[in-house]
Amino acid sequence: MVQKRAAFEDLQQHTDFIDRHIGPGEGDRKAMLETLGFESMDAFIRKVIPDAIHSETPLNLDGARSEPEVLDELQKIASKNKVFKSYIGMGYYNTYTPTVILRNLLENPAWYTAYTPYQPEISQGRLEALLNFQTMISDLTGLSIANASLLDEATAAAEAMTFCQRLSKSKSKVFFVSQDCFPQTIDVVRTRAEPIGVEVVVGDHRKDLDNAECFGVLLQYPALNGEINDYADTVAKAHAKNALVVVAADLLALTVLTPPGEFGADVAIGSAQRFGVPLGYGGPHAAYFATKDENKRVMPGRVVGVSIDSHGDKAYRLAMQTREQHIRREKATSNICTAQVLLANIASMYAVYHGPQGLKTIAQRVHRVATTLVEGLRKLDFDVPTVSFFDTFIVRTGARTQEIHAAARSRSINLREVDATTIGVSVDETTTREDVEALWTVFAGAKPAPSFATCEVDAIDRIPSALARTSAYLTHPVYNSHHSETQMLRYLRALADKDLALDRTMIPLGSCTMKLNATTEMIPVTWKEFGNIHPFAPLDQAQGYQQLINELEQMLAACTGYDAVSLQPNAGSQGEYAGLLAIRSYHKSRGEAHRNVCLIPSSAHGTNPATAQMAGMQVVVVACDERGNVDVADLKAKAEKHANDLAAIMITYPSTHGVFEEAVREICEIVHSHGGQVYIDGANMNAMVGLCSPGKFGGDVSHLNLHKTFCIPHGGGGPGVGPVAVKSHLAPFLPGHRAMENHVAPVSAAPWGSASILPISWTYIKLMGRQGLKEASQVAILNANYIAKRLAPHYPILYAGENGIVAHECIVDLRPLKDATGVTVDDVAKRLMDYGFHAPTMSFPVPGTLMIEPTESEAKDELDRFCDAMIAIRKEIRAVENGEMTAEESVLRYAPHTASDIISGEWNRKYTRELAAFPVASLRGNKYWPPVGRVDNVYGDRNLVCSCPPMSDYE
Repeated sequence: MVQKRAAFEDLQQHTDFIDRHIGPGEGDRKAMLETLGFESMDAFIRKVIPDAIHSETPLNLDGARSEPEVLDELQKIASKNKVFKSYIGMGYYNTYTPTVILRNLLENPAWYTAYTPYQPEISQGRLEALLNFQTMISDLTGLSIANASLLDEATAAAEAMTFCQRLSKSKSKVFFVSQDCFPQTIDVVRTRAEPIGVEVVVGDHRKDLDNAECFGVLLQYPALNGEINDYADTVAKAHAKNALVVVAADLLALTVLTPPGEFGADVAIGSAQRFGVPLGYGGPHAAYFATKDENKRVMPGRVVGVSIDSHGDKAYRLAMQTREQHIRREKATSNICTAQVLLANIASMYAVYHGPQGLKTIAQRVHRVATTLVEGLRKLDFDVPTVSFFDTFIVRTGARTQEIHAAARSRSINLREVDATTIGVSVDETTTREDVEALWTVFAGAKPAPSFATCEVDAIDRIPSALARTSAYLTHPVYNSHHSETQMLRYLRALADKDLALDRTMIPLGSCTMKLNATTEMIPVTWKEFGNIHPFAPLDQAQGYQQLINELEQMLAACTGYDAVSLQPNAGSQGEYAGLLAIRSYHKSRGEAHRNVCLIPSSAHGTNPATAQMAGMQVVVVACDERGNVDVADLKAKAEKHANDLAAIMITYPSTHGVFEEAVREICEIVHSHGGQVYIDGANMNAMVGLCSPGKFGGDVSHLNLHKTFCIPHGGGGPGVGPVAVKSHLAPFLPGHRAMENHVAPVSAAPWGSASILPISWTYIKLMGRQGLKEASQVAILNANYIAKRLAPHYPILYAGENGIVAHECIVDLRPLKDATGVTVDDVAKRLMDYGFHAPTMSFPVPGTLMIEPTESEAKDELDRFCDAMIAIRKEIRAVENGEMTAEESVLRYAPHTASDIISGEWNRKYTRELAAFPVASLRGNKYWPPVGRVDNVYGDRNLVCSCPPMSDYE
């Protein structure tokens, strides 16, 4: 009998990306639904999503595409970008990413799929890399402590402004900014200053500072036009006024220039981009922030510190965690709760690979290229007014300015347009002899170009001898040990092997949505057509980017039900901020600038009240009921009380407690009826795409976390992208940029933020299509409920919706067990490491709980493996309950167990070595060994060390 041939479309569907992205297959989904008591996915989802907001209308998106098709389409889009040689500078420079770092870090899922190192025992590799970054920054800036990176140079400057205001003894409300600073930095500082009542005065630091009373001063080193200024007198003047001094400094230049800490600066900020991180049309790049030791507890962002583990051995961790800004809520001076870890680690490894002498050689070569180029321009009779410089200078080009720009572009060269008669030039480590000769040809016009050899001989160094660096840097062994590719390769591998990332195991973090970051989505990130474009390149050279950005904005609008989207915010915190600024500007445009009250539920993530404070709003807390929902009666009372001044409410949906609140439409209507706007935090959007739309059920604005719902990797704690989506009436108030037609307050240095990672989300949406995105949301909810169902007989599940069903995450309550046994949430989290799992989110939003979010990417086998581990741990707790041992004597309190633990000669514990290391049989074939025992946070706080340990520790 002849078998009937399957249709082409039927065969094609088995290669669809949807089935590769979503973990549980059709059979597993059916089994999980049966476990939950449902016959179909539709019946299940109808019980989860409130009828009032559930949408059956398909998303206005295309259908799913195959991986080859999508990559082919994206390559055609990328080919529309014109990769010119850039001499624009202004904080963005061409650089070489060493290929050993490119392949084994940037393109390596062991590094890019890792989470923020809140669980230090399984994050020792990325913590060491970040400590290298901090040490590098501290050494190069001459300041004693640095953080683990910020979002970009401009936002670092804005953070420095509020830092200075908090610490300064001056009563002034003025922040003085030198006119020599990068213009995009000045713009972002102005954005941040206005809502909090700070006046930004931009002027000439040489003369205007004499009569200015201010709490802080921002300087650029070297300056915008390349000049190397001696700021010693300026710093002294500022300090005499009780003002603090911030210096935005170029890291490569600091290898040959006196560092800011040595001429009295209180803070140094800047970008680490030119340490091996591609231009990427503006990002992501790691900013840095360094200050004096006495200011460390006011410093924004994260800080990695050195502590000891339970065996007394050295161990790394995030230091001063209670100082993290978002824990301060409305008292915060910043809403930053992330970093640019992946990019900071690239920069740190660039320094490790080249070492101090290698970096200095690169800097000397860059300077030699610049001075040779200037000498040739002098021989061509051009006036170069920049006297002392490192890599940047300006050229007086008079009436020939536009002719020279045109000649440059005809040779695929971009120069900086300073003004109608002046051109700026910034060279970098990629500038070659041939490049210099091409530039001379561009400037020469009809004249013959000079000889490179002659110009190089005649060129003189332009670094002032008084400002030449004499102090040592990067003396630690790590920067002097890994200079061959073999050594570097093995160092990167050794660090990655210490960590748990998504390439090894499920990371079930509630609120953080650790989805699959598919390889096909990641491939375009390192294409030169996306990586080698300067953010201020003319738009006609970035048509591919513009198409991709426009299409992604439209797709995100379709996913959320909003009308307009801005991709500029380069983190969720910035998206929140941009959203509240849009609301603030909207009220102001209607003559209601007095509206400044922001209602925030007590369950909200700490960034919400922090952001409201930064936007100049007064936070009023709304109570939640015993089920974790917004207390509607309290909301009504607060809305009525503040009706005349109500600006907004900030809610998270589904709620922070993992529930689809039935009253969400009513909540929105209450706020609207009293003149307020509704901000819906998009952190949990992964439960809504294709099922319900915040822009349709009452939201006026939301930010999205592309590193959650739309597959941009977490990178060990960054990068992220936090687009802001709005209804049409708020669209005029989205962030703009001087590089756009719309100049409304920018929140990031680059016009389109972290543009080079936008292809990841574009690719994900194209691959999934309207049906795949809906299925992803459905399975994310299914997976969470399956875990809740399996764990419910063993642990209390804290919150659920009206039908006893959770959303995309569930909260396991360990407080009764702690009361009964003394076993803590920390004990369970650390014990999970012995089973090869990253712990769920601890003690958020409720202290003493674990919040679990499996995402749709995890297959049923992995869900069962996790549940089996949790159930086995419950059995271990029961041994304490039954009096067989105390909590202090239990396997949980000693967790995690290292290999040296298990092989130690003496074993006098009340449990076996086998139980410690191999609590389930499957671990025998695939065991992850935590590299350190439980980290001692108290010791680390009392003995704070935030740079590489001294060489004596290695003796």
